[in-house]
Amino acid sequence: MPTSTPFGVPAALAASHTGDPAGRAWIAALPRLVTDTLGRWDLRPDGPAAHGQAGVALPVRRADGTPAVLKLQRPTPEGADTAVGLRTWNGAGAVLLLDHDPESNALLLERLDADRPLSSLPDADTALTVLAGLLARLTAVPAPPGVRRLGDIAAAMLAEVPREVPLRAESERRLVRTCAAAVAEVAADGCGDRLLHWDLHEDNVLAGDREPWLAIDPEPLAGDPGFDLWPALEGRWAEPRSGGDVRRGILRRFDLLTDALGLDRRRATAWTLGRILQNALWTIADGEDELDGTDIAIADALLSREPRTPR
Repeated sequence: MPTSTPFGVPAALAASHTGDPAGRAWIAALPRLVTDTLGRWDLRPDGPAAHGQAGVALPVRRADGTPAVLKLQRPTPEGADTAVGLRTWNGAGAVLLLDHDPESNALLLERLDADRPLSSLPDADTALTVLAGLLARLTAVPAPPGVRRLGDIAAAMLAEVPREVPLRAESERRLVRTCAAAVAEVAADGCGDRLLHWDLHEDNVLAGDREPWLAIDPEPLAGDPGFDLWPALEGRWAEPRSGGDVRRGILRRFDLLTDALGLDRRRATAWTLGRILQNALWTIADGEDELDGTDIAIADALLSREPRTPR
Protein backbone atom coordinates (compact mmCIF):
# COMPACT_ATOMS: atom_id res chain seq x y z
CA MET A 1 0.00 0.00 0.00
CA PRO A 2 1.18 3.57 -0.53
CA THR A 3 2.90 5.26 2.39
CA SER A 4 0.58 7.45 4.45
CA THR A 5 3.48 9.82 5.23
CA PRO A 6 4.20 12.30 2.42
CA PHE A 7 7.68 12.00 0.99
CA GLY A 8 9.83 15.03 1.72
CA VAL A 9 12.38 15.93 -0.94
CA PRO A 10 15.79 16.44 0.71
CA ALA A 11 16.78 20.11 0.54
CA ALA A 12 20.20 19.35 -0.95
CA LEU A 13 18.63 17.29 -3.73
CA ALA A 14 16.14 20.04 -4.52
CA ALA A 15 18.93 22.63 -4.57
CA SER A 16 20.92 20.62 -7.12
CA HIS A 17 18.03 20.81 -9.60
CA THR A 18 17.15 24.49 -9.40
CA GLY A 19 19.27 25.48 -12.38
CA ASP A 20 16.78 24.58 -15.12
CA PRO A 21 13.01 24.27 -15.53
CA ALA A 22 13.09 20.52 -16.23
CA GLY A 23 14.97 19.90 -12.99
CA ARG A 24 12.54 21.98 -10.96
CA ALA A 25 9.60 20.17 -12.55
CA TRP A 26 11.09 16.78 -11.69
CA ILE A 27 11.63 17.81 -8.07
CA ALA A 28 8.06 19.10 -7.85
CA ALA A 29 6.72 15.80 -9.17
CA LEU A 30 8.97 13.59 -7.02
CA PRO A 31 6.72 13.25 -3.91
CA ARG A 32 3.79 12.06 -6.03
CA LEU A 33 6.09 9.77 -8.02
CA VAL A 34 7.34 8.13 -4.82
CA THR A 35 3.81 7.62 -3.51
CA ASP A 36 2.48 6.27 -6.80
CA THR A 37 5.41 3.86 -7.24
CA LEU A 38 5.11 2.54 -3.69
CA GLY A 39 1.46 1.81 -4.36
CA ARG A 40 1.95 0.29 -7.80
CA TRP A 41 4.57 -2.17 -6.59
CA ASP A 42 2.98 -2.76 -3.16
CA LEU A 43 5.98 -1.49 -1.24
CA ARG A 44 6.30 0.02 2.21
CA PRO A 45 9.12 2.33 3.34
CA ASP A 46 11.70 0.69 5.58
CA GLY A 47 14.08 3.43 6.59
CA PRO A 48 15.30 6.92 5.68
CA ALA A 49 16.00 7.75 2.07
CA ALA A 50 19.52 8.37 0.82
CA HIS A 51 20.21 10.75 -2.02
CA GLY A 52 22.90 12.05 -4.33
CA GLN A 53 22.67 14.92 -6.79
CA ALA A 54 20.60 12.97 -9.30
CA GLY A 55 17.97 11.11 -7.30
CA VAL A 56 16.88 9.20 -4.21
CA ALA A 57 17.20 5.65 -2.94
CA LEU A 58 14.47 4.62 -0.50
CA PRO A 59 14.77 1.38 1.53
CA VAL A 60 11.52 -0.56 1.18
CA ARG A 61 9.98 -3.96 1.81
CA ARG A 62 7.98 -5.87 -0.77
CA ALA A 63 4.61 -7.43 -0.01
CA ASP A 64 6.31 -10.68 1.07
CA GLY A 65 8.67 -8.82 3.41
CA THR A 66 11.73 -8.99 1.15
CA PRO A 67 13.99 -5.97 1.66
CA ALA A 68 14.68 -3.89 -1.44
CA VAL A 69 15.56 -0.36 -2.53
CA LEU A 70 13.40 1.93 -4.64
CA LYS A 71 15.57 4.20 -6.75
CA LEU A 72 14.13 7.23 -8.50
CA GLN A 73 16.40 9.36 -10.63
CA ARG A 74 15.88 12.24 -12.98
CA PRO A 75 16.07 10.90 -16.55
CA THR A 76 19.42 11.68 -18.21
CA PRO A 77 21.19 10.31 -21.28
CA GLU A 78 23.84 8.77 -19.00
CA GLY A 79 21.26 6.83 -16.98
CA ALA A 80 18.93 5.92 -19.82
CA ASP A 81 20.29 2.38 -20.16
CA THR A 82 20.70 1.55 -16.46
CA ALA A 83 17.90 -1.04 -16.43
CA VAL A 84 19.14 -2.63 -19.67
CA GLY A 85 22.64 -2.93 -18.25
CA LEU A 86 21.49 -4.39 -14.94
CA ARG A 87 19.27 -6.92 -16.74
CA THR A 88 22.19 -7.94 -18.92
CA TRP A 89 24.50 -8.52 -15.95
CA ASN A 90 21.61 -10.22 -14.11
CA GLY A 91 23.25 -9.85 -10.71
CA ALA A 92 26.66 -11.20 -11.75
CA GLY A 93 28.91 -8.64 -10.06
CA ALA A 94 26.21 -5.98 -9.95
CA VAL A 95 23.14 -5.22 -7.88
CA LEU A 96 20.14 -7.28 -9.01
CA LEU A 97 17.28 -5.48 -10.76
CA LEU A 98 13.94 -6.66 -9.35
CA ASP A 99 11.59 -4.40 -11.32
CA HIS A 100 11.64 -1.40 -13.63
CA ASP A 101 9.10 1.14 -14.79
CA PRO A 102 10.29 2.62 -18.12
CA GLU A 103 7.87 5.55 -17.98
CA SER A 104 9.10 6.93 -14.66
CA ASN A 105 12.56 5.34 -14.78
CA ALA A 106 11.88 3.84 -11.34
CA LEU A 107 14.15 0.94 -10.38
CA LEU A 108 13.47 -1.67 -7.72
CA LEU A 109 16.80 -3.15 -6.61
CA GLU A 110 18.01 -5.76 -4.17
CA ARG A 111 19.00 -4.32 -0.79
CA LEU A 112 22.73 -4.05 -0.18
CA ASP A 113 24.54 -2.67 2.87
CA ALA A 114 24.72 1.06 2.23
CA ASP A 115 26.83 1.48 5.39
CA ARG A 116 29.59 -0.74 4.00
CA PRO A 117 30.97 0.69 0.75
CA LEU A 118 34.20 -0.74 -0.59
CA SER A 119 35.91 2.49 0.46
CA SER A 120 35.41 1.41 4.09
CA LEU A 121 38.06 -1.30 3.70
CA PRO A 122 41.22 0.02 5.36
CA ASP A 123 43.65 -1.74 3.00
CA ALA A 124 43.93 -0.01 -0.37
CA ASP A 125 45.27 -3.04 -2.23
CA THR A 126 42.47 -5.27 -0.97
CA ALA A 127 39.87 -2.75 -2.11
CA LEU A 128 41.56 -2.32 -5.49
CA THR A 129 41.70 -6.07 -6.02
CA VAL A 130 37.93 -6.27 -5.42
CA LEU A 131 37.33 -3.32 -7.75
CA ALA A 132 39.50 -4.83 -10.48
CA GLY A 133 37.74 -8.17 -10.19
CA LEU A 134 34.33 -6.56 -10.56
CA LEU A 135 35.48 -4.49 -13.54
CA ALA A 136 36.87 -7.61 -15.21
CA ARG A 137 33.58 -9.46 -14.76
CA LEU A 138 31.33 -6.61 -15.86
CA THR A 139 33.33 -5.63 -18.93
CA ALA A 140 33.63 -9.24 -20.09
CA VAL A 141 29.95 -9.10 -21.08
CA PRO A 142 29.01 -7.94 -24.62
CA ALA A 143 26.85 -4.84 -24.65
CA PRO A 144 23.25 -5.45 -25.72
CA PRO A 145 21.86 -3.67 -28.79
CA GLY A 146 20.74 -0.09 -28.34
CA VAL A 147 23.10 0.91 -25.52
CA ARG A 148 24.93 4.22 -26.01
CA ARG A 149 28.21 3.70 -27.83
CA LEU A 150 31.66 4.96 -26.96
CA GLY A 151 32.35 5.66 -30.63
CA ASP A 152 29.61 8.29 -30.68
CA ILE A 153 30.84 9.85 -27.45
CA ALA A 154 34.44 9.94 -28.68
CA ALA A 155 33.39 11.59 -31.94
CA ALA A 156 31.34 14.18 -30.06
CA MET A 157 34.25 14.95 -27.72
CA LEU A 158 36.68 15.47 -30.58
CA ALA A 159 34.19 17.75 -32.32
CA GLU A 160 33.86 19.86 -29.17
CA VAL A 161 37.57 20.49 -28.59
CA PRO A 162 37.98 24.23 -29.22
CA ARG A 163 40.65 25.46 -31.59
CA GLU A 164 41.92 27.75 -28.83
CA VAL A 165 41.57 25.96 -25.48
CA PRO A 166 40.43 28.59 -22.93
CA LEU A 167 42.51 27.42 -19.96
CA ARG A 168 44.86 29.62 -17.98
CA ALA A 169 48.00 27.45 -18.02
CA GLU A 170 49.76 26.50 -21.24
CA SER A 171 50.60 23.10 -19.72
CA GLU A 172 46.88 22.40 -19.30
CA ARG A 173 46.06 23.62 -22.80
CA ARG A 174 48.74 21.28 -24.10
CA LEU A 175 47.31 18.42 -22.02
CA VAL A 176 43.87 18.86 -23.59
CA ARG A 177 45.41 18.68 -27.06
CA THR A 178 47.42 15.60 -26.04
CA CYS A 179 44.30 13.86 -24.76
CA ALA A 180 42.39 14.70 -27.94
CA ALA A 181 45.20 13.30 -30.10
CA ALA A 182 45.25 10.09 -28.06
CA VAL A 183 41.47 9.64 -28.42
CA ALA A 184 41.58 10.29 -32.17
CA GLU A 185 44.32 7.70 -32.59
CA VAL A 186 42.75 4.93 -30.54
CA ALA A 187 39.20 5.52 -31.79
CA ALA A 188 40.38 5.07 -35.36
CA ASP A 189 41.25 1.47 -34.49
CA GLY A 190 37.83 0.71 -32.98
CA CYS A 191 35.94 1.68 -29.86
CA GLY A 192 34.95 -1.75 -28.53
CA ASP A 193 31.68 -3.52 -27.78
CA ARG A 194 31.86 -4.52 -24.09
CA LEU A 195 29.27 -3.44 -21.53
CA LEU A 196 30.90 -0.70 -19.43
CA HIS A 197 29.81 0.56 -16.02
CA TRP A 198 31.31 4.04 -16.65
CA ASP A 199 31.45 5.05 -12.96
CA LEU A 200 32.87 2.15 -10.96
CA HIS A 201 34.78 3.50 -7.98
CA GLU A 202 34.99 2.37 -4.36
CA ASP A 203 31.85 4.20 -3.23
CA ASN A 204 29.83 2.56 -6.01
CA VAL A 205 30.53 -0.90 -4.63
CA LEU A 206 28.53 -2.10 -1.61
CA ALA A 207 28.70 -5.18 0.57
CA GLY A 208 25.96 -7.75 -0.07
CA ASP A 209 24.68 -11.10 1.12
CA ARG A 210 24.42 -12.80 -2.26
CA GLU A 211 28.00 -11.82 -3.11
CA PRO A 212 30.54 -10.13 -0.83
CA TRP A 213 30.71 -7.00 -3.01
CA LEU A 214 28.42 -5.74 -5.79
CA ALA A 215 28.53 -2.75 -8.13
CA ILE A 216 25.77 -0.14 -8.05
CA ASP A 217 24.77 2.96 -10.05
CA PRO A 218 25.99 2.01 -13.53
CA GLU A 219 25.73 4.35 -16.50
CA PRO A 220 25.94 1.64 -19.18
CA LEU A 221 27.95 2.21 -22.30
CA ALA A 222 29.13 -0.05 -25.13
CA GLY A 223 32.84 0.31 -25.66
CA ASP A 224 36.45 -0.48 -24.82
CA PRO A 225 37.08 -1.48 -21.17
CA GLY A 226 40.00 0.95 -21.07
CA PHE A 227 37.43 3.76 -20.90
CA ASP A 228 36.19 2.29 -17.59
CA LEU A 229 39.47 2.60 -15.65
CA TRP A 230 39.53 6.28 -14.73
CA PRO A 231 37.11 6.17 -11.74
CA ALA A 232 39.10 3.31 -10.20
CA LEU A 233 42.36 5.27 -10.52
CA GLU A 234 41.23 8.02 -8.18
CA GLY A 235 42.34 8.09 -4.56
CA ARG A 236 44.55 6.00 -2.25
CA TRP A 237 47.64 6.82 -4.30
CA ALA A 238 50.05 7.29 -1.41
CA GLU A 239 49.58 3.86 0.17
CA PRO A 240 52.68 2.40 1.89
CA ARG A 241 53.52 0.01 -0.96
CA SER A 242 54.00 2.98 -3.29
CA GLY A 243 56.37 4.61 -0.82
CA GLY A 244 54.01 7.56 -0.53
CA ASP A 245 54.84 8.62 -4.10
CA VAL A 246 51.73 9.77 -5.98
CA ARG A 247 52.97 8.93 -9.48
CA ARG A 248 54.10 5.49 -8.40
CA GLY A 249 50.78 4.91 -6.62
CA ILE A 250 48.76 5.81 -9.72
CA LEU A 251 50.86 3.55 -11.93
CA ARG A 252 50.53 0.66 -9.46
CA ARG A 253 46.75 0.99 -9.61
CA PHE A 254 46.79 1.28 -13.39
CA ASP A 255 48.97 -1.80 -13.79
CA LEU A 256 46.85 -3.90 -11.44
CA LEU A 257 43.68 -2.88 -13.26
CA THR A 258 45.02 -3.48 -16.77
CA ASP A 259 46.44 -6.85 -15.72
CA ALA A 260 43.14 -7.92 -14.18
CA LEU A 261 41.20 -6.94 -17.30
CA GLY A 262 43.82 -8.23 -19.74
CA LEU A 263 44.13 -4.85 -21.46
CA ASP A 264 46.77 -3.45 -23.77
CA ARG A 265 48.31 -0.69 -21.66
CA ARG A 266 48.87 1.75 -24.51
CA ARG A 267 45.21 1.60 -25.55
CA ALA A 268 44.08 1.74 -21.93
CA THR A 269 46.24 4.83 -21.44
CA ALA A 270 44.64 6.49 -24.46
CA TRP A 271 41.10 5.76 -23.29
CA THR A 272 41.92 7.00 -19.78
CA LEU A 273 43.18 10.21 -21.35
CA GLY A 274 39.80 10.23 -23.10
CA ARG A 275 38.07 10.40 -19.72
CA ILE A 276 40.34 13.28 -18.76
CA LEU A 277 39.44 15.00 -22.04
CA GLN A 278 35.76 14.52 -21.25
CA ASN A 279 36.22 16.10 -17.82
CA ALA A 280 38.20 18.96 -19.35
CA LEU A 281 35.44 19.70 -21.84
CA TRP A 282 32.89 19.80 -19.01
CA THR A 283 35.22 22.18 -17.12
CA ILE A 284 35.46 24.47 -20.14
CA ALA A 285 31.68 24.33 -20.70
CA ASP A 286 31.19 25.46 -17.09
CA GLY A 287 33.34 28.53 -17.76
CA GLU A 288 36.24 27.42 -15.55
CA ASP A 289 39.84 27.95 -16.60
CA GLU A 290 41.70 25.29 -14.59
CA LEU A 291 41.64 21.51 -14.85
CA ASP A 292 40.99 19.25 -11.89
CA GLY A 293 44.16 18.40 -9.98
CA THR A 294 43.29 14.72 -9.86
CA ASP A 295 43.05 14.55 -13.65
CA ILE A 296 46.36 16.35 -14.02
CA ALA A 297 48.04 13.90 -11.63
CA ILE A 298 46.65 10.84 -13.45
CA ALA A 299 47.61 12.22 -16.86
CA ASP A 300 51.09 13.14 -15.62
CA ALA A 301 51.65 9.62 -14.31
CA LEU A 302 50.42 7.85 -17.44
CA LEU A 303 52.27 10.17 -19.81
CA SER A 304 55.50 9.77 -17.85
CA ARG A 305 55.50 6.20 -19.11
CA GLU A 306 54.14 6.82 -22.63
CA PRO A 307 54.80 10.43 -23.66
CA ARG A 308 52.61 11.63 -26.52
CA THR A 309 52.90 14.61 -28.83
CA PRO A 310 49.67 16.44 -29.68
CA ARG A 311 48.77 16.63 -33.34
